[in-house]
Amino acid sequence: MEDNNLKKFSAVQFLNFALGFFGLQFAWQMRIILSGPVTESLGASPLIYGLIWLAGPFTGMVVQPLVGAISDKTISPFGRRRPYLLGGALIASLALLIFPNSANVAQFLHNITGIEFPALTALFIAAIMIWVIDACINIAQGPYRALIPDVVPAEQHSIANSFISLAIGLGSVVAAGTAPFLKYVFKYQMSVNAQFIMAAVAFTLAMAWTCITIKEHSIRKEVELAHIAEKKEDNFLDSLKDFFAMSPEVSKICLMQFFTWIGTMCLLINFTQYVIHTIYAVPDLSNADFTTKMHFLDAVTNGTNFSSICFAIFNLVCFLVAIPIGMLSAKYGNKKVHIISLITMILAYLGMAFTKSPVAVAILMGVAGIGWASICALPFAMLSQYIKKGTEGSVMGIFNIFIAGPQVFVCTLVAWIISKCSFMVGDTININHHWEYVFIIGAICLLVAMFVASKVEEKTQE
Repeated sequence: MEDNNLKKFSAVQFLNFALGFFGLQFAWQMRIILSGPVTESLGASPLIYGLIWLAGPFTGMVVQPLVGAISDKTISPFGRRRPYLLGGALIASLALLIFPNSANVAQFLHNITGIEFPALTALFIAAIMIWVIDACINIAQGPYRALIPDVVPAEQHSIANSFISLAIGLGSVVAAGTAPFLKYVFKYQMSVNAQFIMAAVAFTLAMAWTCITIKEHSIRKEVELAHIAEKKEDNFLDSLKDFFAMSPEVSKICLMQFFTWIGTMCLLINFTQYVIHTIYAVPDLSNADFTTKMHFLDAVTNGTNFSSICFAIFNLVCFLVAIPIGMLSAKYGNKKVHIISLITMILAYLGMAFTKSPVAVAILMGVAGIGWASICALPFAMLSQYIKKGTEGSVMGIFNIFIAGPQVFVCTLVAWIISKCSFMVGDTININHHWEYVFIIGAICLLVAMFVASKVEEKTQE
């Protein structure tokens, strides 16, 4: 009955609700684009780079289910979800400030202790900061998704998730586009450090705004919440059992999500390195001497800027189609719209696997943005139909396992494949890697996800 009393959100309320995710995605996008060049400059090979990316899936599989379950039972003057949203943002922002300065931190530790640290100490510090960033983003993200069924009426869940997609697209566009815009319009190259400062400020301020403007509505009386908080916690296996007992379709949605995110992370993790090393033909610099790194510095900078432009296009399309996708899914069903969106992404992947034209890559990234908008919204809308009241955080946390788990595959096996697929660069002693192979692997996984999606029987609503 209390769910029926939830008032419909206006467009302004949806924008306030989604602004925190704008900041979250701003920070996440900066980490996606720049973590490769930063860690490679500190000595990370393709395989080491992949292993560092394990921060995301491991923290996602552990942190989100745990924090989601805890947030379901949290009683505080600030609500159930908001303490995790703002706390995650503040700690992640601190790590964002430290990450690009890892070499300086290592030097500072040497100066104050007098200890001669190993050469890879800076890389180790950078890896720790990535783990902190990813963990804190997961701390905020799970309760954020769970906030939708808490405060938004059921008939508006698809639209709410589409506004999240809109915020993801817009946040990524601004994050990815700022440095290239300043470079090509004002001839000013924004430093990596300045870009991370910008991300930290955006994450903190945007999340604070959402926490201030969105009031949480209790779905139970306070005494019932207190009773749940005092209950003995179920073990993880019991939670999983309850999760899959919601409906047979939940298993299909999870399998679809698993293969979807293998394909998605093939792009998100590897695109900047693909641009630098395949499109701009920069050899692997992880073991290069200082002279070689300086020789290719301009090419790396230009490749990173072009990658940012492509990510801006990718997310601009996501931003533009997010609300139309939500409206179409409300009319024709989530499944049909999602399948069509995945097809566009598969075609874009295959195109990028077999071209070295920067113009073609930019266009294909725009096409892939259609699939990205759907991935950010519709699987969650499909799952939300089966969530029992009071379990939103737990369910979204467990569901995140099928987003985070696939990343382990990309960070290990796919990274290992790329590290083994090397070739000599012309007549030099330098080597490069076939980064374009990630798109072939990704397209195959998205095709499997599309097939599984076609088998999902959607729950109809009046």
